[in-house]
Amino acid sequence: MSWSVGQVAGFAGVTVRTLHHYDAIGLLVPSERSHAGHRRYSDTDLDRLQQILFYRELGFPLEEVAALLDDPDADPRAHLRRQHELLTARIERLQMMAAAVEQAMEARTMGINLTPEEKFEVFGDFDPDQYQEEVQERWGDTDAYRQSRERTASYTKEDWQRIQNEADELTRRFVALMEAGEPADSEAAMDAAEDHRQGISRNHYDCGHEMHTCLGEMYVNDERFTRTIDHAKPGLAAYMRDAILANAVRHTA
Repeated sequence: MSWSVGQVAGFAGVTVRTLHHYDAIGLLVPSERSHAGHRRYSDTDLDRLQQILFYRELGFPLEEVAALLDDPDADPRAHLRRQHELLTARIERLQMMAAAVEQAMEARTMGINLTPEEKFEVFGDFDPDQYQEEVQERWGDTDAYRQSRERTASYTKEDWQRIQNEADELTRRFVALMEAGEPADSEAAMDAAEDHRQGISRNHYDCGHEMHTCLGEMYVNDERFTRTIDHAKPGLAAYMRDAILANAVRHTA
């Protein structure tokens, strides 16, 4: 029994481009080809893909995943110990996120002092003030909130247009990476995540890597953020979260 690349993509919840990329770099080469030269995946290939996706979820770079899976002397117990360590670390990060999320904020939901006409011109049909009461209740006593209010108090329509253009360009950049099959822990995706973090620090409040990971988790844990972000491309919120996490690990390891 074998499956086509489209079937495998559906099984695994990945894109066909991702599978093509794995084939191109030798990480997951399908065992068979059809008479027409199309990729066909066996049960063994699916087992390997499952392991690849597990390691990816834990934040392993693709090069390290390949080394782990292809090393004939690799100790399965060492793999399990490493997996346990990474899972424990991820749980700790999530716990830190739960404690720190009250200090996190989404820049577009606060400190925007524009007329209704200017808001529509800059943000379209998104109202950046619609969650203002909730934002102030949750984060109004944080340094980050005060810092953002102070910085944005003097922003003009042109300032907000520039910030929105930067955000739109980053969204297009993330979408292009997804469509090219770039893993979220690739250098290109992590660089985009770092530019996202620096943009927040530059325009709103000092956003360290820990706070940035909190924002990333909020993108997937709050359906309002997920719905807004995924409007550009389904799965984008999770992709950004994973790239943000990988970037934080890269800078703190």
